[in-house]
Amino acid sequence: MVASPFKKAQDLPLLIPVFPLDGALLLPHAQLPLQIFEPRYIAMVDDAMGGERIIGMVQTKGGDPERPVLQPVGCAGRITTFSETSDGRYLITLTGLSRFAIREELNTPMPYRQCRVDFVAFQDDLRPTEDEEEGFDRIRLLGALKDYLERRALDVDWETAKAAPIEALINSLSMALPFDPAEKQALLEAPGLGERRDALVALMEIDAKAPLDEDQSHSLQ
Repeated sequence: MVASPFKKAQDLPLLIPVFPLDGALLLPHAQLPLQIFEPRYIAMVDDAMGGERIIGMVQTKGGDPERPVLQPVGCAGRITTFSETSDGRYLITLTGLSRFAIREELNTPMPYRQCRVDFVAFQDDLRPTEDEEEGFDRIRLLGALKDYLERRALDVDWETAKAAPIEALINSLSMALPFDPAEKQALLEAPGLGERRDALVALMEIDAKAPLDEDQSHSLQ
């Protein structure tokens, strides 16, 4: 994992650009690859690269499709890899820093959205997580995952899943599995890693008992 230059909440900027993208969940310490092609978000990345390289990822909750209402909590990430394709697209990786609460959205001339945010309630996100197996029921999680994936005709690298550090496993599954935006938001807002683990297992176990529509079968990327 790329070392972060930000050690406490007070080090982070209070005004950040935000990227509303339902289903694209970013969590602290995790990495999210993104392909940027819309002009407004190309401009957002350009500006971020000229500063502290921070972008806030947020889910939405309806409203005007052109400017949907933002969820109150998002996650800030730092651009840690960047490349440009021959046709002008940006390929970036955001490494999650900390969740934030949106205090207000600013009315600016920028083509992308900007918010004043507060990181204080989530300052523990910046601290390294102790990756201890004690109290972690990996067997239950992997069993729920197996049922979830089989039902949706998906697969994962099981050897990696069995050996992965706890935080990496929980966060990668939370980000990659095709949960709906409200479920992704619940995983984001879980107070800590233990609560996120419990929510993740509950979502997979509930899904295993629900009717499956034909359009709910996906390929897990």
